[in-house]
Amino acid sequence: MRWSIVIPVYNEADFLPQTLESIVAQTTAFDLIIVDNGSTDGCIEKARAQLADHRGKVIFLNEPRPGQVYALQTGIAAVGTEFTAICDADTFYPTHYLSAATLLFDTKGPEYVAACAYLRRKPFWAGLGSMVHRLFVAWILPHQNHTSGAAQMFRTEALRAAGSYDPALWPYVLKDHELMHRVLKIGRQIYNPNLWCITSERRADRRNVRWTLAERITYHLTPRSRQHDFFYRFLADRFDARGQRDTVLRERDWSVA
Repeated sequence: MRWSIVIPVYNEADFLPQTLESIVAQTTAFDLIIVDNGSTDGCIEKARAQLADHRGKVIFLNEPRPGQVYALQTGIAAVGTEFTAICDADTFYPTHYLSAATLLFDTKGPEYVAACAYLRRKPFWAGLGSMVHRLFVAWILPHQNHTSGAAQMFRTEALRAAGSYDPALWPYVLKDHELMHRVLKIGRQIYNPNLWCITSERRADRRNVRWTLAERITYHLTPRSRQHDFFYRFLADRFDARGQRDTVLRERDWSVA
C-alpha cells in the first residue's frame, strides 16, 4: 500500500457522502483516515455505514480540539504509507486522482515531494482559462503554493520532515500555503493538466477565510529568501488582528448549501 487519504470532517452531512463515493472509486489502493473534529450532524455515523463494505483499510479518529489544523495533524500522525493525500469533505476526486499522482511522483523522482491538483470548474470549458492561468503561474512561481489544501499530495517522509500541519507554527487560515512554504524547502512540487479535482460551489463569501488582494500580491512578489518573514512577521500579525484563525472555517456563514 503506497497511499493514505486523510479527510478532516466537521458537520459535512450534505457533502461527505458524495466525496466518499468518489474516493472509494479510485483505481489505486489506499488507506482511508477520517478525522472527526466534533461533528454533531450524524455525518460520521453515515460515513461508517457507507464504508462498511469497503475492502480497503478505513480508520476513524476523533480530534476534539476545534480546528481543521488539529484534525489534520492527528490524521497525518496516523499515516503509515509512502504518500499522503489531503482531501476535503466537500470535494469530488476523479477515479484517476491517485494513479495520476503516483505516475508523476514515480516519473519525476524523489526530488519532487509534493503533487498539487488544480481546482477544475464545471463545465470544463468554462474553467479552461482558469486552468491555464493556474498552471502557468505554477510554472513561473514554482516555490509558492497555487492550489487548495483539498488538492495537495505529499511524500509522507517530506511532509513530516517539514513539520506537517502544526497549530503552534500556524493557527490561521491559508495553512495550505504556509505548509507548502515549509515543504518546498525540502524538495519540489508537481502540477499537471491531468491532476485535478472539483470543490463544491457552496463557498460564496470567503472574506473571513482568505487573504486580501494586496496580501496575495505581496505573497507573489516576495522572493523565496523572504518568504519566512512574509508568513511569520507580516501575514500572521494581520490574520491575528482580523481574528482569522483556523477555527473560522467552522463558521458556516461563509458557505451556502
